[in-house]
This record gives sequence, C-alpha cells and structure tokens, in this order.
Amino acid sequence: MAGKTKFVYTARMADGKEARGTVEATSKDEAIAKLRAQRMEPLKLDPEKLAGLGGSSLFGGASRRASQADLCIFTRQLATMIGAGIPLLEAFEILADQTKDTNKGFGLGLQECADLVRGGTELSEALAKYPKIFPDIYVNMIKAGEASGQLDVILNRVADFMERSESLKREIKSAMTYPVISLVLIFGITGYLMVGVVPKFKDMFTSLGAELPALTKFVVGVSDWMVANYYVLAAMIVGVIIGYILLMRIPQARVIRDLVMLKLPVFGPLGQKVTLSRFARTLGTLLASGVPLLQSLEIVAKTSGNLVIEDVLLQTRDTVKRGESITSYLQTSWVFPPMVVKMIGIGERSGALEQLLYKISDFYDEQVHAMVKSLTSLIEPIMLSVMGAVVGTVVAAIFLPILELQKQLQ
Repeated sequence: MAGKTKFVYTARMADGKEARGTVEATSKDEAIAKLRAQRMEPLKLDPEKLAGLGGSSLFGGASRRASQADLCIFTRQLATMIGAGIPLLEAFEILADQTKDTNKGFGLGLQECADLVRGGTELSEALAKYPKIFPDIYVNMIKAGEASGQLDVILNRVADFMERSESLKREIKSAMTYPVISLVLIFGITGYLMVGVVPKFKDMFTSLGAELPALTKFVVGVSDWMVANYYVLAAMIVGVIIGYILLMRIPQARVIRDLVMLKLPVFGPLGQKVTLSRFARTLGTLLASGVPLLQSLEIVAKTSGNLVIEDVLLQTRDTVKRGESITSYLQTSWVFPPMVVKMIGIGERSGALEQLLYKISDFYDEQVHAMVKSLTSLIEPIMLSVMGAVVGTVVAAIFLPILELQKQLQ
C-alpha cells in the first residue's frame, strides 16, 4: 500500500466561508474525495512540502485573475450572446478564446470554467472555483439567475451594477490623482533643493564670511541634517510603510483605521457617501436578482470595504435572522443617516425595497459627484499654495544673504 501524504488545502465550506488545514491521503484524488465528503469544495491543494513554496491552485493557479473592468466587459458580452440565443457553453468558449489574446490568465480561467460546465457542473459552481476572478456577489447572482431561468437578465443586471461601481471608482481615483502627484512633486522638488542646491550656496556663504539670517540658518541646518542622515530618513520612511502594513494585519487596528477614515473632515463624509452608495446598489441588485435577504446582507457586509460598516451589517443580518426588520438595528448606528433608514423601512413595508435602494444609491452617487467636483476645485489652489510656500521659503533663504551682501557692497 502506498504511503500517505499530508496535503495542505484551502476549501470553501457549505456556508460559503473558506477553510484551511491539512488532510492525509494516498493521492490528490483521495484528498479531494475526503474534503468533499466533509461538504468542502477544494480551491487549493498541495503536498505539505510544496505548500510553503507557493504551490499552485487546484483549478488553474494564482495566474487566474481578472480586473473589474475585464470582468465587466466579459459579463456584458456574455449577456448579449445568451440573449441572442447562443448556447451558454458555446458563448463561454468564444469569449475564452477572445480573452486569451488580451489577458491570458483570465482566458484560461474561462476555458477551464467551460470545461467544468461541459462535464456537468453548474455554471455558478464552476465560477466559485475561481474566487480571484469571480467574487462572491457575482457567483451568488449567477446562482440566482440559474434558479430563476433568467440568466441573461441577471447577467445584464450584474453588468449594470459593475459598470456603475467602476464609474464611481474611476471618479474617486481621478479626484485623488492630482493631490497625490502634487505631493510627490512637492517632496521631490524640496528634496532636490535641500540636497542639491542649498549645500552649494552654503559653501559660497561660508567662503564670504557673511552673517546668515535666521531663516537661512534654519534651512541650511535642515539641509545639513538631510545630507548627513539621508539613510536614516530613508530607513524611517521604509519603517513607517512596513510598520503600517504589519499593523493592518491586526483586525482591531483596521477597525480603528476605518473609524478614523469615517471621522476625517471632508474625506470622512465623502467616504461615507461612497460606502452608502455601494451598500444600497449592491443590496438592491442582489435582492432584485433573487438572492435571499440574509445571504445578501452577508455579501454586502463582506464587500463594504470598511470594517465598521461591515460589523453594522452583520449585526443587522443577525437581527433579521431573529425575525426583526432591517431597520431595527440600522437605526441605532450613526453610520446610516435617518433618511436612509426611513427609506429602507418604507421599502420593507411597501414591498419595493429594491427600487428604494436604487434611489438611495442614485442620490448618493450625485452627492459623491458634487463633493468630488468641489473637492478637486478646492485641492488645486491648496496644493499650489503649499508648493509655492515650500519652494519660496527655500529660495528666500538662499537670496536673503545675497541681498544683504549686495547692500554691504553698495
């Protein structure tokens, strides 16, 4: 009898959560069978000696991934093809061949999904094996579309949802691009002046024996420190970045960060509006697609992007599970404004919850658009003023002694 091998696995449990652990078996097939007997679907399985080297995914490896934009285009094309009467499997294979040219990993993942569907696997089950391509919200909506027999309608709804989400994300990114570039320029110009320009003038002032003004002494002192301790400065910057990454692995630290982000002036309200828009549109889309309320609330919580709001939504799910309304817990949280809570309550009582959630999302989309526009117009002069003040201070520190020397010579 062949000796048993210990396999390290990552698997999806019956409730949708991921589990990690080890299982002993004589072969990979036996290990898969053991996991499935425990109602777990393997996502990744490697012999223990290979797991530490990164291993490969059971279904295609880490290279099987796609961007939100790629997935959105694929979804819209798939919906169009199915609506035109092309069989699902054929449509999948056409799109897989087409996608391989632009994104090989995504194309291979689609081809492997098509192979699984050809073998009798439900489409939603096949997609669930590729969590790096198809998120939970996507898989659950496809599952609801299969159950209702309206897969093309659900796919169009998913594509609409993703396009709106991507549009909002692009708007936020474009608003943040200018200040980030401005900060990089400010630090870069300041560093060049302090390290490359000021020391040359310092040597000139020293050779002339001029008495330096207080501002010049300060700037020269900072320049001397930066030249002598550049490695300390670099180590401090790297240390702060690494420290932040390590700190964010602690759940309590992430909760504090997310709470601070919501409380920040200007950016806090903007982040809250973005999160509320995403919450309303995601929940509305899931419910309209036929995904059960409890499952929808859990998916929305996990995709909220903020641990404070995630906790509120999970608590809401628990209260709904006990037979209470959605608003019974939401109204106790400061994160959800009274207007949102009241509209959700009206939607529950009238049976039009999905429509009211869409209205909430549209309202906050407009709010975000207006805030981003005003924020962009406000940030531009602020950044220009900061850049002018920094550069002007260094230039003034250099020219003040020159002007003093000119006066003495006259």
